[in-house]
Amino acid sequence: MSGIYIHIPFCKTRCIYCDFFSTTQLEQRELYVDAICKEIGMTDKYLDGDTIHSIYFGGGTPSQLDTKQIGRIFDTIQAHHPIAPDCEITIELNPDDVTKAYADRLRQLPVNRVSLGIQSFHDDILRFIHRRHTSQQAIDAVRLLQENGFRNISIDLMFGFPDETLEAWQYDIEQALQMNVQHISAYSLMYEEGTKLYNLLTLHQIQEIDEELSRTMYQTLMERLKDAGFDHYEISNFALPDYYSRHNSSYWNNTHYLGLGAGAHSYNGTSRQSNVCNLKKYIDGIQHGEPCVDNETLTKDQQYNETVMTRLRTCKGLNTDDIKTNFGYDYYLHLMTAATPYLNIGLLKNTQGNLSLTPKGIFISNDIISSLFV
Repeated sequence: MSGIYIHIPFCKTRCIYCDFFSTTQLEQRELYVDAICKEIGMTDKYLDGDTIHSIYFGGGTPSQLDTKQIGRIFDTIQAHHPIAPDCEITIELNPDDVTKAYADRLRQLPVNRVSLGIQSFHDDILRFIHRRHTSQQAIDAVRLLQENGFRNISIDLMFGFPDETLEAWQYDIEQALQMNVQHISAYSLMYEEGTKLYNLLTLHQIQEIDEELSRTMYQTLMERLKDAGFDHYEISNFALPDYYSRHNSSYWNNTHYLGLGAGAHSYNGTSRQSNVCNLKKYIDGIQHGEPCVDNETLTKDQQYNETVMTRLRTCKGLNTDDIKTNFGYDYYLHLMTAATPYLNIGLLKNTQGNLSLTPKGIFISNDIISSLFV
């Protein structure tokens, strides 16, 4: 089983925190869809005929495409790849793009999972980060999708905005729970170099919130969603039972995937490839049969490090026998030696051969995981 990711980079406006490849050149949408459909045919051997169990339209803002364009991409995928009958097909939407007409048309497509980039239910925060929607539009979007039969809805939230209080974050959590969605992804605000947000920070026009408050916000999130019946199945992801994101889980479980579109990445177990993060170069390369792609063959050390990094982000954790079987005893010995100090102080736990982060360990997950690398 493999997955397919389609990157749709178009945005009406850019959010100040985003460092993903995106563009406001909306007039290029039809040419871009043409290029993606051609790329699908050019890369149809990459997954060796594996059945596709997840398809994910991400961005950018996929809802900046009309449903005919989305349908054309899906039809082209179907013509070149075997698709599982229960394939999870997700599209990311901006709340202000979700009108009744759009939801009606979307329902006619094979899409069976929707991810809404809400981020906050506070209009002052939404304005600050340059989101186009209001809190009411976010609420209305979820309602419209539910009324149109969507029963697998995920929402994205963010916390740790400058001057944000714990009470404001608790309000966001409660509002999210009131909407009866099946999946919640929540991320701490990151100041990525090259973004407008980062520039504001370096110019001292804003300040990061206190680290202890950020930890408290995350702890509050974990506890409240657990009480509401959500499984904390990955560091930033929470889902009701049976609603884990199959596509995202692929990344954490070493499943192979094909990435389509400018800036998209692919992985087949031993190598990675990435498309150029430039709209014109991507389209021109595909049109001339010479895609602008970087390839990287992964060393055994890199494969080991990626396995450790991705598996330890999940609640299931890292199976130590798998390390011994797939990489050899020396890698297993290195792992257990490096993990022992964290096991002794309760930051890692070993449950029947599965290493995983404890609730305390999650707060310093990056430090722990990197220390287990070779």
